[in-house]
Amino acid sequence: MQRQFPRVRLVSNDSTGKRAAQAAAAVSALGLGALAAWDVTQKKHSILRNYPIAGHARFLLESIRPEIQQYFIERNWDGRPFSRDTRTTIYERAKGKHSEHAFGTVHDVNRTGYEALMHSTVPITNSPTPPRVRIGGKECTQPYDISLLNVSAMSFGSLSNNAVRAMNKGAAMGGFAHDTGEGSISPYHQEFGGDLIWELGTGYFGSRTPEGEFDPEVFARKSQDPQVKMVSLKLSQGAKPGIGGVLPGPKVTEEIAEIRGIPVGKTCVSPPNHRVFSTPIELLQFIAKMRELSGGKPAGFKLCVGSRTEFLAICKAMVKTGITPDFIIVDGSEGGTGAAPLEFEDHVGLPLTQGLMIVHNALMGAGLRDQIKVGASGKIASGSDIVKRLVQGADFTNSARAMMMAVGCIQAQVCHTGKCPVGVATQDPRRARAIDVPDKSTRVKNYHESTVAEAVRLMASMGATHPNELEPTMLRRNVSASESWSYARLYDWLKPGELLNGAPDDWADDWKTAQADSFAIPHGHSR
Repeated sequence: MQRQFPRVRLVSNDSTGKRAAQAAAAVSALGLGALAAWDVTQKKHSILRNYPIAGHARFLLESIRPEIQQYFIERNWDGRPFSRDTRTTIYERAKGKHSEHAFGTVHDVNRTGYEALMHSTVPITNSPTPPRVRIGGKECTQPYDISLLNVSAMSFGSLSNNAVRAMNKGAAMGGFAHDTGEGSISPYHQEFGGDLIWELGTGYFGSRTPEGEFDPEVFARKSQDPQVKMVSLKLSQGAKPGIGGVLPGPKVTEEIAEIRGIPVGKTCVSPPNHRVFSTPIELLQFIAKMRELSGGKPAGFKLCVGSRTEFLAICKAMVKTGITPDFIIVDGSEGGTGAAPLEFEDHVGLPLTQGLMIVHNALMGAGLRDQIKVGASGKIASGSDIVKRLVQGADFTNSARAMMMAVGCIQAQVCHTGKCPVGVATQDPRRARAIDVPDKSTRVKNYHESTVAEAVRLMASMGATHPNELEPTMLRRNVSASESWSYARLYDWLKPGELLNGAPDDWADDWKTAQADSFAIPHGHSR
């Protein structure tokens, strides 16, 4: 007899999957329907009212536009602010790799505005030890020999703690200076003992009274620390000349409040102007006071040049009082790490080349150039950038963004949001931990060493061993597709003391208008 087995009805897997897909589709349709209903009734976005659901694709693409542009569209030589070639060179030098390129330049060497350094028929062998520049005038008792390239002003608060630590350790390893920025000296600037330039802004952070005024006793105590090599007063900066900064209350943590000397959790406003001086003479008197309080260290100021007449007023004050700063740092309107309104970033202040030429020639014409060292700060990333600025009148250079790239910056341009993807410009501990200080500090040191070495090699190819041997004839610019002029022809180059002995026509009106006891300029005379 045949054995009977109970029948079992099997449910098709296809049938189960079909019902699940139908349920998911129903949920999706319900969700999209709700989203569409919301889109057509909301009043914030016109696109979504007219194109519900589909309009979200525009916002998605817009959100990743910078990344698409940088990674897939821009060419190697035309990215802004720094091209892919420049960024790659910084990264490779930071990693200790060769940064040579093959098959010739990709630049149009015949275009108007192209600049070229002039090599010598009899180049020399460059010294294995790069030259340094001594900063310190007749009143300075602790002069400082500065590198040809240094870390430009960037504050803790703008940069993360690990970014500051990596830069300062790199500076200590490589023997170059690290500007603190106006956010004062933080423990992260001090941890590895790298040479510091203490920058003081209009908020007098780190040396202020509870009322926000300058505190000479606190300044003297901090500035006399052996790690501080120079003290600098910031008049203006290239990213936002003419305005101060605002640090929102939520960003004023206990740590930042303690470092800057401000109340915790309260919005801190840096005014656009200084309260310690109101005239050119008072400015110089305060610089002299900073030098005295620091124990005789080099004291100077930083500015983005605006009115030539105003700077000539400072020169006249120097001549009248006999007080000179030990250095002046010229910042360019090309901007830097400081976030600023677009109007200021794009349309206020003079570019570095023009500002540098004004400062160099004004000091020369006033008979002061040999007493004051001039630094150039702004968009300096390669050895050729350094040499060009030296030809244009600088004695040394500072760089901010290139140093950030050496630490790992990818030019995401979100520094002001606190959402830096590599932990450089943020106060988010989770993001900042991406920076490995031992590794990144070595990269900072490598980048500096390689870039300065290339600058020295360039100078040797031009027949020079020191910046003071460079001449305006050594740099040329295309003024048309068929004609090139040297800087000796492009710009006025005043002779020592020329303004004092009958200013040339192009300078005469400004020199006459400038007043040592006032920054005020009669209407129609400022330029």
